[in-house]
Amino acid sequence: MRLGYFAMPLHPPGADPARTMEEDLEQLVTLERLGFEEAWIGEHFTAEWENIPCPDLFIARALGATRTMKLGTGVSCLPNHNPLMLAQRIAQLDQLARGRFYWGVGSGGFPGDFELFGINPQTGEQREITRAALDLILDIWNNPKPGLYESKYWRFRIPEPQKEIGLRLHLRPYQRPHPPIAVAGVTPKSETLALAGERGYIPMSINFVPARILATHWDAVEAGARRTGRRADRAVWRIARDVYVAETTEQARRDVLAGTLARDWREYFLPLLRKIKMLDLVKVDSAMPDSAVSLEYLLDHVWIVGDPDTVAEKLDRLGRDVGGFGMLLVIAHEWEPREAWVRSMTLLTERVLPRTP
Repeated sequence: MRLGYFAMPLHPPGADPARTMEEDLEQLVTLERLGFEEAWIGEHFTAEWENIPCPDLFIARALGATRTMKLGTGVSCLPNHNPLMLAQRIAQLDQLARGRFYWGVGSGGFPGDFELFGINPQTGEQREITRAALDLILDIWNNPKPGLYESKYWRFRIPEPQKEIGLRLHLRPYQRPHPPIAVAGVTPKSETLALAGERGYIPMSINFVPARILATHWDAVEAGARRTGRRADRAVWRIARDVYVAETTEQARRDVLAGTLARDWREYFLPLLRKIKMLDLVKVDSAMPDSAVSLEYLLDHVWIVGDPDTVAEKLDRLGRDVGGFGMLLVIAHEWEPREAWVRSMTLLTERVLPRTP
């Protein structure tokens, strides 16, 4: 099993963006030193808890602070963007990264962002826009044809080239034909994960869901792969999880229940999931009453928390329950005190990882 990081990020409303982004950057530097291979940065315009609206700008800064870690958008929500502008920003970022960039794409899910950009999620139009925008961006990178590009959601014109003055839509990604593309899935039998299977993209599963839903995520990937004659490879599947390791399981449980992990779920994730009527996502049994989804329940059934032996056992069980996966994406939190988080990640890399298949 390999290790990566997923930074939504998570900071309480009212936090200073300059300070929190610097702290997020410092986390990446620490994790690279510990051997983490990659980190994904989220995109949200109206979620105060997830306070980075432009992950490409954060990644451009992080490229200069890191040396080996690959960095990805987690994800570029395509309904939020004009595809021509996004094609240029991502191509330029990939040129700066020179092979250290993954492009995560998705349709979004935060209610405020849908409202901001005039998307009605009840119709499913966000998924239709995502496929259309993605295909258009890939076409622009591969062979930008002059002419008018117009839909309900965007309008632009690519000019005819004028060689005598060097006028043409010219920028392409550094990685050809494009940077590795990843998609994230949340719901059972996720359509976006089926797209990953269809096209050979990197599938990523969110931290909320237990094994019963994760298994349907891989079913979707395989179903998509069958449609196009591909073979789905579990080694590229990323599963995100909230992870904390301490010297003893008792200490680990005390730390998370009294710390930022419990705070972030109590004050953000659980209210959000109730608001959008998706609390069933975190249930090991869909028949469970909502009242049973407590912090202690999450600690026992969703989070990966304990001493090195316990965490290794939980990760091994997760792998067996879902049939295997390639990379664990550890979810970012503010983690105070910082020294305890550094110790947790050190234990994960030095004492847990060697025991995982």
